Amino acid sequence: MATLPDNAIALMSDDEVDRYGVVRVADEIVVDLMKSACGIQYDEAAEHLDRREVNGVIIPVGNKELLVRTKDTIRPSDAADVRFLRLRIEEEEKSSRR
Repeated sequence: MATLPDNAIALMSDDEVDRYGVVRVADEIVVDLMKSACGIQYDEAAEHLDRREVNGVIIPVGNKELLVRTKDTIRPSDAADVRFLRLRIEEEEKSSRR
């Protein structure tokens, strides 16, 4: 994130996520850094990560099943995300059975 145009991450202290639980870093993109999501701590989430390479940087990303669990909220946008993710999971399962 330090390579983003405004280097907004440089304004953050090392203990902010521990102190506040959620910290929003707004630069060219907006990233929410969270201590936990829907009660899921990083140690548990780490077991369910995929890794993607973007411009030579490996980025850990929650897999679809983990994302479903972190979207267990009352927000309509999260419900729509869950429907989409479950559909994709179902399609992948069908495809792998062939």
